[in-house]
Amino acid sequence: MSRRQLREQIFKLLFRVEFISKDELEQQEAFFFADEENHAGEEENAEIGEKFGKIVERLDEIDTELNQKAKGWSTDRMGKVDLTILRLAVYEIQHDDEVPTGVAINEAVELAKKFGQDSSPAFINGILAKFA
Repeated sequence: MSRRQLREQIFKLLFRVEFISKDELEQQEAFFFADEENHAGEEENAEIGEKFGKIVERLDEIDTELNQKAKGWSTDRMGKVDLTILRLAVYEIQHDDEVPTGVAINEAVELAKKFGQDSSPAFINGILAKFA
């Protein structure tokens, strides 16, 4: 599985956070990996789960940073797809030394093209530029 595919899987799993309580995260993660569509190798699933856990641990911090940088927008007003992409990208930019900032931004824009609305890529790019 490529890095892009791993990131897409993390995005799909992270998207669930908006719709469940923190108590259900572990169960939802198990459901995610049990779904045939999301099945990857054991090592890849471990990597997806580990990164997902690290992002969830920092969600409040990431949302605070997003609210500070996204002038005129708050995380409460953002579309759930855009918010999830931004959370993943901000985590990668600020807390994942293995992902260069330019790659994190580019991959976020690609996710926005695939899963977001027509305006999502420009919105994502504009906000993430403030983190670069």
